[in-house]
Amino acid sequence: MADVLSLDSIRLGGTARTREEAITEAGELLVAAGAVTQDYIQAMHDREQSVSTFMGNYLAIPHGTNEAKDSILGSALSVVRYDEPIDWGGNETRFVIGIAGKDGGHLEILSSVAIVFSDEDNVEALLKAETPEELAKLLGDVNE
Repeated sequence: MADVLSLDSIRLGGTARTREEAITEAGELLVAAGAVTQDYIQAMHDREQSVSTFMGNYLAIPHGTNEAKDSILGSALSVVRYDEPIDWGGNETRFVIGIAGKDGGHLEILSSVAIVFSDEDNVEALLKAETPEELAKLLGDVNE
C-alpha cells in the first residue's frame, strides 16, 4: 500500500484563521495528493456541521460523510499545523488532520493518530517540529 501521508501533504504554517478555512485547507491538500475529488471538501464541511471533529489536545480530524465515499480515490492524510490556535467550536486547535479512507482504511489510521495525540509530550514535540520530515517521524506508523 502506498504511504497515506506524504511530505507534500504536511503544512507547518497553516494560513486559515477559522474552522471553515482550516477544513478547506486540509481538504485542498487531500485533493492535491490525488486522494479525493474536489467534492470531498464539501462533505468534510457537511460532517463538521453535524458533529464536531475536535478530538482534544489541539487536534481536529475533519473527514467526509459516508455519502462522500465515491469522492475518495485513495487513503490519505493531510496535516496542517497552525502557529496561532484556531477556534474550533470553543476549543483551541493547532493541528488539523484531514483524512480520507478508501474501503474503511481510515479507521486504523485514525487509531494511530489518536494514540500519538493522547500523549502530551508527543503533542509538545509535534508543536516544536521544524520540518515536515520531523513531524512525519513524530506521527509514527501511519504509513505502516
